[in-house]
Amino acid sequence: MSGALITLAILLIAVVLFVTELLPLAVTALGVLISLVVTRILTPEQAFQGFVNHNVILFCAMFVIGGALFETGMANRIGGLVTHFAKTERQLLAGVMIVVALMSGFLSNTGTAAVMIPAVLGIASRSGMRRSRLLMPLAFASAMGGNLSLIGAPGNLIVDSTLTKMTDGAAHFGFFSYALIGLPMMVVALAYFLSFGYKLLPDHEVADDGAFSDDIQPAAPWKQYLALGVLAATVLAMVFKSYVGLGMHVIGVVGALLLIVVGVMSESKALRAIDARVIFLFAGMLPMATAMQQTGLGRLLAESVVDWLGEAPSPRVLLSVLFVISAGLSQFMSNTATTALLAPIGGAIAVGLGADPSAVLMAVCIGGSCAFATPLGMPANTMVLGLGGYRFNDYVKAGWPLILMGYLVCVILLPMIWPFFPAAP
Repeated sequence: MSGALITLAILLIAVVLFVTELLPLAVTALGVLISLVVTRILTPEQAFQGFVNHNVILFCAMFVIGGALFETGMANRIGGLVTHFAKTERQLLAGVMIVVALMSGFLSNTGTAAVMIPAVLGIASRSGMRRSRLLMPLAFASAMGGNLSLIGAPGNLIVDSTLTKMTDGAAHFGFFSYALIGLPMMVVALAYFLSFGYKLLPDHEVADDGAFSDDIQPAAPWKQYLALGVLAATVLAMVFKSYVGLGMHVIGVVGALLLIVVGVMSESKALRAIDARVIFLFAGMLPMATAMQQTGLGRLLAESVVDWLGEAPSPRVLLSVLFVISAGLSQFMSNTATTALLAPIGGAIAVGLGADPSAVLMAVCIGGSCAFATPLGMPANTMVLGLGGYRFNDYVKAGWPLILMGYLVCVILLPMIWPFFPAAP
């Protein structure tokens, strides 16, 4: 059996286990990792590389920094400011999504989610609203915010480069071109969550495990303001990381260590703030993305569907199919890798049809960002998994309608904004 088929079989078994939750999610993820090693799809070094992945290190660091905001009582103070203006649960939800989306438009999606989670937990604690009602929309908003600017997500830069190459420099996406789709999607998402989508959000009562305690005695004011200052400095350093000369994960570790060294957080409380289930789930499933790329499974799936379309598919059909493939793969595979895989294929077919590839490439990019139906689709989804007490099917229930609405927005608007066959000047 070929490596691609073995990888596909492991993926399908994992999907069944994730959906049914016959095993804990982290156990299933580690089972995937070990299976890829035993079947010799990946070497042990490749399989366990996820445990030193930049995002995993960032998770650990930001869990500690977030824990410090709770440990000192500053998160509840921040929550008090927000709840002063938002009087209902829906107003809180809308406020959180808008703030997170705007930040994600110019910062890393993962970094935005990481720094906003403790503040949102404080809001939930102060308002009495279930955290499970806020954390999932926060994660989804961080992904949608990436569609607001050229630098919002790595996939945006990939499709821009692809478009430039395929048109010999004659066309490219502007800095805010993505917002032409990203803003309508954000409006639709807000309308969805403020109406019937609100009823699909999980309503779990999460037991306090001590990592982010809602019932604490406020620490000395200097500790509160230092915790907030370290968070703010961490965010600013991430924004200007090209000038700082350090990666986001390194910046996060520096902030976490500083809090421990100066006594804002003790070592034991810092370790307790790290959600081990998130680490094992994310690091355990990262090798699947590597296996899909290395065995060619991702490309095989994409090319098989494109071949099924025939030699001269309608550009609108091509756009629709590539959106669906991109959204489907991104539920289990890095959206950056998905975009890098599909952009050249979709762009080349569009050019071969004599069509402007802009709309097709944008569909690939937007589809890759719609990783809403699993906790594996993007780091932010995984980060809120334990904190919100979520189950796998919670993401499916709340996320798939959002993917469908994203598809409809793209199919309707993309050909209008970037016509397949522009009229000659």
